[in-house]
Amino acid sequence: MKTFIADYVFPVHADPVKNGLITVDDDGKIVALSDNPSDHHNPNTEKLNGIICPGFINTHCHLELSHLKDKLTIGSGLVQFIKNVQSTRKADDAEVFAAAERSDSDMYERGIVAVGDISNSAITAPVKAKSKLYYHTFVETFSFLPARAQEIFDNGLALVEEFKPNASLTPHAPYSVSKELFKLIKNYADKNTNLLSIHNQECEDENKFYRYKLGGFLDLYDSFGLNIDFFKPQARNSLQSILPLLSSKQRILMVHNTCTNLKDIYFTKRFDKKITWCFCPNANLFIEKRLPKVELFLGQGDSLTLGTDSLASNTKLCILSEMITLQQNFPALDTARLLEWATINGAKFLGIEADKGSLQIGKTPGLNLISGLNDLKLTADSKVTRLI
Repeated sequence: MKTFIADYVFPVHADPVKNGLITVDDDGKIVALSDNPSDHHNPNTEKLNGIICPGFINTHCHLELSHLKDKLTIGSGLVQFIKNVQSTRKADDAEVFAAAERSDSDMYERGIVAVGDISNSAITAPVKAKSKLYYHTFVETFSFLPARAQEIFDNGLALVEEFKPNASLTPHAPYSVSKELFKLIKNYADKNTNLLSIHNQECEDENKFYRYKLGGFLDLYDSFGLNIDFFKPQARNSLQSILPLLSSKQRILMVHNTCTNLKDIYFTKRFDKKITWCFCPNANLFIEKRLPKVELFLGQGDSLTLGTDSLASNTKLCILSEMITLQQNFPALDTARLLEWATINGAKFLGIEADKGSLQIGKTPGLNLISGLNDLKLTADSKVTRLI
């Protein structure tokens, strides 16, 4: 049994508790949460400076790209970034595996308790099987060629078996998945439990390609030797073009949203889709040197979550770092709201909110201490310490 007192305890599902006290049993299950001063005199209580919150949920990660840390150029733009990843990602399996193990351990130390992870191979399956973290694996499919849709779909389903029970089949991005492949995934998701996660509008060229069939993606396809004469301009942004091709039966995570505009957000409301948005601000800055228009998403009634992306596009897999970046660039975002994005919203998307995401009696959500705040605002000196 352990008991902690902090300047504030943020249950997330309820108002912050000043001078809050929280007790967990030996399994990390919450057994008490109080603001009663008389409870503070227990000599076994550990008094801490900062705020206590639930463990973080990282809804978007690429564990298998961890070996690419410090190997790619910052600010190259998405199209060049994709080329760089494809030319450098091949490595010895032992190197890839060891880097994934280090990242898994590092995320644990940084207070992350659950991860929505993108996989293109089974190499991280053993890491996840023995991890202290909860993983949901999104087996990512990509092929823009209609003729390959069935082959890619079948291969993806086979890979899902390697990661079960917490795995699903998902499209990579609008620019890398054919309409035929989208339809196969939709039909499957309509009949099976199959969470979806899709990279969305990471750069202006993505929308330019869908609207006019112009921009940097033409060069990308050419560099890969792909003939895309079959593709016709859609006269609308990529999100609006592919949304009807996604299942209405499943929760859908739209990741990055760097160039999503208000019309795109309103467009999603015309459809019966279960949309959750994920921001990975440090990766956006790494790749495109820009951030999403976060203020457009506020007050829209949509769930917002946070991710780290991969070490190919980030210096560390740290949700607190993502929160700091957002608050520095959008000062109106208070810490309480960011904690919702970092905890309960991600837990709800992954379907683990019964046990994770908030500090409630009976849950085992993990406990984090965030220190180095200034009047409850995050600072460059803020750090996270895992308590449980």
